[in-house]
Amino acid sequence: MTSAAYLPLLIQAVLALGVGLTILIVNHLAAQRVRTPNAIKDTAYECGVKGDGIVHTRFSVKFYVTAMLFLLFDIEVVFLIPWTFVYRDFLANNIAILSPMMFFLFVLVLGLFYEVKKGALAWEK
Repeated sequence: MTSAAYLPLLIQAVLALGVGLTILIVNHLAAQRVRTPNAIKDTAYECGVKGDGIVHTRFSVKFYVTAMLFLLFDIEVVFLIPWTFVYRDFLANNIAILSPMMFFLFVLVLGLFYEVKKGALAWEK
């Protein structure tokens, strides 16, 4: 391959780096800064009244477990999307793709049943 084939990749990398650096520089130049040394930082703002009690509340683990399970199964479904696009091409070339797809779906459903059996999705514990 010639080096001209890599030109779009180089342009995309330079643009991504340029946009990232531009955002960081503009943020640094336009950000508000605390000028007084006795300012209270990182406090909750409640309509001008100082907050009482704990500012950083603790979240239950079930929220994190649910989020992680969502991400896990969401990423697995993303792997299914390319198969839908190339399924016809695989059939045209006599390449068996249905059995690997069914095995992947079987493992996915098996994992879902395991999570339901373990009670990871049960909110009332």
